[in-house]
Amino acid sequence: MPAFKRLVRFVPRSDSSKILIGQPKNDGVDVGRALYKGEEVQVSVFSGSSMLSAGKDTGKTETIERVLSPPAPEEVGTIRCIGLNYKLHAAEANMDIPTVPTLFLKPSTALASPWPAPVILPKSTQKDDCGDYESELAVILSKTAKNVSVEDALDYVLGYTACDDVSSRTSQLSQSQWCFSKGFDTACPIGPTLVSPSVIPDVGKLKLRGLKNGEVLQESGIDDLIFSIPKIISFVSQGTTLPAGTAIVTGTPAGVGLMRNPKVSLRAGDEFAVEILPHIGTLINKFENE
Repeated sequence: MPAFKRLVRFVPRSDSSKILIGQPKNDGVDVGRALYKGEEVQVSVFSGSSMLSAGKDTGKTETIERVLSPPAPEEVGTIRCIGLNYKLHAAEANMDIPTVPTLFLKPSTALASPWPAPVILPKSTQKDDCGDYESELAVILSKTAKNVSVEDALDYVLGYTACDDVSSRTSQLSQSQWCFSKGFDTACPIGPTLVSPSVIPDVGKLKLRGLKNGEVLQESGIDDLIFSIPKIISFVSQGTTLPAGTAIVTGTPAGVGLMRNPKVSLRAGDEFAVEILPHIGTLINKFENE
């Protein structure tokens, strides 16, 4: 198992030219919410320069100036995403429970960091007022995976974090493939913490909420997943090399804007929070127009 509980990749207040890896000194702090409220978050600095090689505790302490996505863009590669993977989401969409996972891809250019990094709504999304949120649990792989069995799949997990699969619904509904409608720049914010599987031995006990401007629009246990985390990892690795650092985004629960009556959309100035508790905390982003 990884030799950490929770890691953050961050810019320290002492030197904005540096990017460091470390572990929050307070095990219980919700890093995303604390930073959003202007609170200090102190971190025990690790010796490594990447989540994939975090190293050991150096004994030094730094204060976070800005938290970054746990994997760096050059590490995350092609982001694998699973669609229609919660039972109640399938029900609200009036769709049958799938028998095989639905896979789509986001490019590394879609990766974004937590607040204060913005999520940008493309001009086409603004025109059709069709920006949507999808609160999700993301899995980051610790080592290269290919043809992994369900039984061995969790051995490849570096950690868990939060993600917002931002979507442009008009494009999605007009095309058979979803890569365009979900692959815009910054359409995949991830963070703020990467939590070791030693801390979360059973992801089914996690609770996920999605909040737009403070209003709860999504709320579910991860135990509503149709395909389990081991099944997803195994499936996406069949015949396919998944490099270490690959992010696998595991699906969204019921309550997405498209399915609400009246419909809810994302606009410039909106704030959206993906909260996964315990341990992971809250991914917060604000939206800006392209």
